[in-house]
Amino acid sequence: MVPPFTYPISRNPKGTIVKKTVLITGASSGIGQAAANTFAEKDWNVIATMRQPPAGKAGDFSGNILTLPLDVQDKASIDLAVQKGLAHFGRIDALINNAGFGLSGLFESIPLEKAREQFDVNVFGVMEVTRAILPHFRQNGGGLILNVSSRGGVVGLPLMSLYCASKFALEGFSEALSYELASQKIRVKIIAPAGGANTQFGPRLAREQAHNRALPDYDGFTATIAQANARFAGLREGFSTSAEDVARAIYMAAIDGTDRLRYTVGHDIPPFLKAKKEMDDQDYVDSIKKSYGLKA
Repeated sequence: MVPPFTYPISRNPKGTIVKKTVLITGASSGIGQAAANTFAEKDWNVIATMRQPPAGKAGDFSGNILTLPLDVQDKASIDLAVQKGLAHFGRIDALINNAGFGLSGLFESIPLEKAREQFDVNVFGVMEVTRAILPHFRQNGGGLILNVSSRGGVVGLPLMSLYCASKFALEGFSEALSYELASQKIRVKIIAPAGGANTQFGPRLAREQAHNRALPDYDGFTATIAQANARFAGLREGFSTSAEDVARAIYMAAIDGTDRLRYTVGHDIPPFLKAKKEMDDQDYVDSIKKSYGLKA
């Protein structure tokens, strides 16, 4: 049973019941879009933000969803979206930092400007949006920040060094931040979707590889990893995690009334967490190498 105080309502100083409001970044597709729909269906007010809303949709209010432009790399657009959301709904109760993307490929092959962009979006963008909402949460006497991580925030993966680095940073930031914000009755939570989540993440991952330089010396290694990834994809058939699955998990994390830090979605993350916790470090590393067909 959901504790009464977690229902999506609150009362203003006059005692009038008002809906709770959530601001979501990266809501144009995938997990962000599914989360916006899920919260709206549960009778929350939703501020659905994205870098480029469809033509004519910026500032559009449909049902209980307000669509606004927000680029996590542009502080002015972050501040303006928060201000407009507050002006429209009067308050914000939860923030879902979902905007992000992934780089794959050999570290040596990825240009520095793309590496910087990876951290600008996945780490510094999250920090800037969080920083913009904190004064309002403190004024309200509480709030919720939910950061969308990844399997890549739990385990280092071959050919994903920069993405994993950004998500490891996000996880460390979230955990450390949770302690200090608890003093302000602001909860911080992490959602880690499965590696096989069915979203637009994969197609963009492929597009980003066009920026990589060719390095033939690694051909044998990349071929081995490609074979392993194809094998893993085959094993995941029938166990795919949809954007809607992740959105439902985000919603439940938002209303469960606990200070639980991390939630995983999908079948492939718990074994990694268990192995990292129970195995000797070197044994764990050797097991990862073996699973990818690499020499231990």
